[in-house]
This record gives sequence, C-alpha cells and structure tokens, in this order.
Amino acid sequence: MHRIKSLIPKYARLPILIALVFNCAVFWLTRPVTAGMRHYDLTLPVDDALPLVPAFAVIYVLAFFQWLVGYILICRDSPERCFRVMSGEIISKTICLLFFLLLPTSMTRPEIAGNDIFSRLLALIYALDSPDNLFPSIHVIESWLCFRGALGAKSLSRGYKAGMLVLTILVMVSVLLVKQHLFLDVLAGVAVAELGQLAASLTGSGRALEKLNLRVYGETL
Repeated sequence: MHRIKSLIPKYARLPILIALVFNCAVFWLTRPVTAGMRHYDLTLPVDDALPLVPAFAVIYVLAFFQWLVGYILICRDSPERCFRVMSGEIISKTICLLFFLLLPTSMTRPEIAGNDIFSRLLALIYALDSPDNLFPSIHVIESWLCFRGALGAKSLSRGYKAGMLVLTILVMVSVLLVKQHLFLDVLAGVAVAELGQLAASLTGSGRALEKLNLRVYGETL
C-alpha cells in the first residue's frame, strides 16, 4: 500500500478514483437502462472487409496496462496537467453517457473457429463483454488520452511519447481486428477524447477537481 501511495501523488488519487468510478458507471450501468431499447448497427463495408485476427486480442488486453501506466505518469507530471487531463476524461465519459443512452449500438461478432491460445483469449473477452455500448469506443478514448495527455508532459521523454503513439495505434487496430468495435466507433473515440480535452481547456474544469482536492485534503500537493 505504501508503494502505491508513493507511486500516485496525493493530489492525483481523488481525480483518478473519480474518473475510474465514473467510467465503470457509464459503461456498466447504462446497459440495464437500454436493454429493451433498439440497438443500432453501424457496420460499414470496411468493417466487413477486415479479417478476424485473434492474435490482436493480446494488444486489446495490453491496453489496460497502457491506461494504468499512462494515466499515472501523466498525473505525476504536475497537478495542473493531472486536473486538466482528468477533468477532460470525465467530460469525455459524460459525452459517452449521452451516446450510450440516446444511440444504443450493437454489432454481430463472428464465430471463433480456432482453438489456439489467442482464440481462447478472444473467446474469454467475448464472454466477459457483450457487443454493446460501442459508439464511441472507450478503449480508443482511454488509449488516445494516454498519448495526448503525455504530449505536453515535461517529465516524459520523446521516446516514451512515440512509444505511446505506436501502442495507441495498435490498440485502435486491435479493436477492429478482434471485432470488438467498428470503424465509426474508433473515429468517434478519438473525436470525443479531443472534445473532452478541448472543453476542459476552454472551461477550466480542472479547477473543480483542484477545489475538491482542497476540501478533502486541505491542500493541493
């Protein structure tokens, strides 16, 4: 526990926790609400043309590690960057909430024919995650923000930022090749992530997280 506390700055713990809880609420709690509603299939010809590549399930899962490392390092850079990026993340998820409720989406996933380790991993992913709440892709939003949030961080090297870009692109490809998302989901994910960060910059919403930190801890740092 002490190592975790030293890894995540005190000022970053509450923003990260709020973003995590809100993300889970948006993704999981909207499903019972929209269960009886019509779900739209946004499949395009490009989606039908893409093959199923179970090996990319590794990248799909690796994205969770990317988010863990990416957000911690972004938040460690400075309180200002932490509050702005995390408030933009919350705004992005608010936009997702509206889409999930007003435009429920679904897709038809292919049968997994193989029995190799990658196919078994993909089958587990399919079993744990139903094909809905697709537009925009939260997978893409998180990975894109790990890249975009790192760009202006002075504490992170150019090599790290380049590596984060490559991994983010691979995650985008993976969600398509494991048939967990559609092409429009990916585009919308990038757009919503950018919109959230733009809104955070224009409105100064990061100050709300800073004030909340002050109320909880009595200090910023």
